[in-house]
Amino acid sequence: MENSVSPTVISRRRALTAAGGVLAGAALAAHATPAFAAGSSDADAIVVGGGLAGLVATAELAAAGRKVLLLDQEPETNLGGQAFWSFGGLFLIDSDEQRLMGIKDSRELAWQDWLGAAGFDRGVGDPTGQDHWGRKWAEAYVDFAAGEKRSWLYGLGVRWFPIVGWAERGGGLADGHGNSVPRFHVTWGTGPAVVEPFEKRVRAAVADGKVTFRFRHRVDEIVRTGGVVTGVRGAVLEPSNAARGKASSRTVVGDFELRAPVVIVTSGGIGANHDLVRRNWPARLGTPPKFMVTGVPAHVDGRMLGITEAAGGRIVNPDRMWHYTEGLRNYDPIWANHGIRILPGPSSMWFDATGRRFSAPDLPGYDTLHTLKSITDTGYDYSWFVTTQKIIAKEFALSGSEQNPDLTNKDIWMLLSRIWQTPEPIERFKKNGADFVVAPTLSELVTDMNKLTGDGLIDLADLKRQIDARDREIDNPYTKDVQVMGIRNALAYTGDSLSRTAPIHKILDPGAGPLIAVRLNILTRKTLGGLQTDLSGRVLDTTGTPVPGLYAAGEVAGFGGGGVHGYRSLEGTFLGGCLFSGRQAGRAAAAAI
Repeated sequence: MENSVSPTVISRRRALTAAGGVLAGAALAAHATPAFAAGSSDADAIVVGGGLAGLVATAELAAAGRKVLLLDQEPETNLGGQAFWSFGGLFLIDSDEQRLMGIKDSRELAWQDWLGAAGFDRGVGDPTGQDHWGRKWAEAYVDFAAGEKRSWLYGLGVRWFPIVGWAERGGGLADGHGNSVPRFHVTWGTGPAVVEPFEKRVRAAVADGKVTFRFRHRVDEIVRTGGVVTGVRGAVLEPSNAARGKASSRTVVGDFELRAPVVIVTSGGIGANHDLVRRNWPARLGTPPKFMVTGVPAHVDGRMLGITEAAGGRIVNPDRMWHYTEGLRNYDPIWANHGIRILPGPSSMWFDATGRRFSAPDLPGYDTLHTLKSITDTGYDYSWFVTTQKIIAKEFALSGSEQNPDLTNKDIWMLLSRIWQTPEPIERFKKNGADFVVAPTLSELVTDMNKLTGDGLIDLADLKRQIDARDREIDNPYTKDVQVMGIRNALAYTGDSLSRTAPIHKILDPGAGPLIAVRLNILTRKTLGGLQTDLSGRVLDTTGTPVPGLYAAGEVAGFGGGGVHGYRSLEGTFLGGCLFSGRQAGRAAAAAI
């Protein structure tokens, strides 16, 4: 039986990345789908959600000759979902880009890093355990990232910026959390370029009559007949001309019921639903923040999790989530409470709300969740970067396709201008953003920091003492300051020294100024748990049995298995998880119909 196949066997044979989902789906087709009478269904499959995972699954179904209905509650302007807004980072192992940068990576090193980050500990060996399928998906995904992932995407026209980024540098030990080497491959064209090849395939299938879009169709129920999924029903929402990312109307103008032997749920996570985020917030991350900024549009509401659970699906690891600590309030918001994340280099000094410097691993770019816990433990919802113009000019990047016009628009000259000037989006945030304070002296900076928050928590003498202590460590090429060690380590990597790390200098060096303080808010983003699925993407019930005809992929499925990341992400694995799980579910469902 499929449940007895070990991850080791799957890894050695590379069966999953080759065709495992298809083979599994074909072998179990008789048990996975109902025996529909000819003409009794509206399509061969219904895909719920037009984000990246939904587009990939739909493209695979159409390529196999299946007829698909692609449903989404949003208007067509939102096709591609959250992936469109992303920076386009993809996790690859031993890639051409890594080798070009002199990075020595391997499948074994990446698996060591994944296990150290994930910390799977919930019934890994028990087929009904919460982490059982997540770990299987993790090993399959690492095989995929070390194997055909790059060539598959390259064949679809995807290309990458040649300098590989180094995200989530970890907690300090080789076998612990974090990437041992840079693996964050930024797509040339950012998120839209990841979405584009799959949108093109789906639109071509629409032209061929294999796919039908049903926008403004909100699914409220997954229909089961005799224990078998037979379709969906819900509400038709009034037409909307809302721009991408903007909230659309929820006015109901009708209802619908559609029938198909397969339903694939690809509806995303819960990041825009702060009530749901707080409800699932784990004690290990401290007290949920009272104020958070939102990193995803309002339609990322988590509705389909409960709806799929009502149809028999099992939700696992709902307390695992991935929220960022470096959130800015967008001065020009697209959606309500729109937050943008700083992607920091290693040099800014990080202080809590009271002006106490964080220690390792709470350093810029090292350990997101550990830092999140350290911030919530202070009793405040924000923290501070204290930095210099010289640092932000080289080290600050902003998440999101719209914040990186050079990469998104594939503008080489604009990209090269980063060498001699601070990127314009950074300068605009520095000028207009509510969270930036700029001053020529530390005294003036502290006065304006306290004025910004109204808390009056920062003491000038104490802040200066800590900055002076750090600055003294710059005088020698060796140090006991872990952050200074990290800066020198970053400068030893060609990619960081070229594009992501400023020359090491003292914070209070007048030549590096002006001084800049940035108030950092908690930014909601990803849910790491979700619907538990087997390696074919079939949704499982509480006994570990597949719900006949029901599949899931993407964030709603914890990017595979209900939690492929375990407790922590290595970054670049969210878009990749949508690609991989969407492909697996689409291929398996096509074989099972």
